[in-house]
Amino acid sequence: MSNRVVCREASHAGSWYSASGSQLNAQLESWLSQAQSTIRPARAIIAPHAGYTYCGACAAHAYKQVDPSITRRVFILGPSHHVPLSRCALSPAEIYRTPLYDLRIDQKVYADLWKTGLFERMTLQTDEDEHSIEMHLPYTAKAMESHKDEFSIVPVLVGALSETKEQEYGKLLSKYLADPSNLFIVSSDFCHWGQRFRYTYYDEAQGEIYRSIEHLDKMGMGIIEQLDPMSFTNYLKKYRNTICGRHPIGVLLNAVAELRKSGLEMNFTFLNYAQSSECRNWQDSSVSYAAGALVVH
Repeated sequence: MSNRVVCREASHAGSWYSASGSQLNAQLESWLSQAQSTIRPARAIIAPHAGYTYCGACAAHAYKQVDPSITRRVFILGPSHHVPLSRCALSPAEIYRTPLYDLRIDQKVYADLWKTGLFERMTLQTDEDEHSIEMHLPYTAKAMESHKDEFSIVPVLVGALSETKEQEYGKLLSKYLADPSNLFIVSSDFCHWGQRFRYTYYDEAQGEIYRSIEHLDKMGMGIIEQLDPMSFTNYLKKYRNTICGRHPIGVLLNAVAELRKSGLEMNFTFLNYAQSSECRNWQDSSVSYAAGALVVH
């Protein structure tokens, strides 16, 4: 048997973001320099996973809240876009490549998660096809660069979970969320609006279509800030908003709910909201992005 290290290549570099380390570094620095660090240190962040030209500036507002001096492990929860998955899956890789530097998967935590029997193992092909985790790797590398040899990552691909499963995974991951040396990155875009997304909800009382989308998204963001998983589930059932990371968000909210039972005080605040374009008629389409952070008091 070979002892070759299994690496996940940066498969979306050169298309979704720059494959040049120096160019990518300069872009990330520029976006981060325009964001304020208002609620550090974040224990968890929600940030988008679109191409950086669309959402790089938005994501910076979440990453600016990360404190590399205390973070030793970065959990990245991303939704599955391409394969049907009813549970959560772990990567077969040991190293995730980025144009900045390689990130190392925490094999001890992976072994502990695997032992629970709640996880599947995705193929390397599935891992490299999926963008929801990868789009957070350059930002993670950048935010952590001052301590780049002192942290590991825990990528988790989140399937289309039932409410019960969101609770189960939330409970399981809550012990990791309780540890100040862990950071959770929850990967999600917000409303995907337009005929190509088969979602055209419009509340005329809000004015232009893009205003209606913003109102709908901000209603959901306000509910996430309340940190109540049931309210978020009810919001999704009522409006069917196409928030692609709804299950990773659901897992985070359930992990928070579990910790709040033991009296831990937490606050979530959204810091930025953006849309890929302003929809004004039925032929238009857009994707929304939001960035926020969870702090523990």
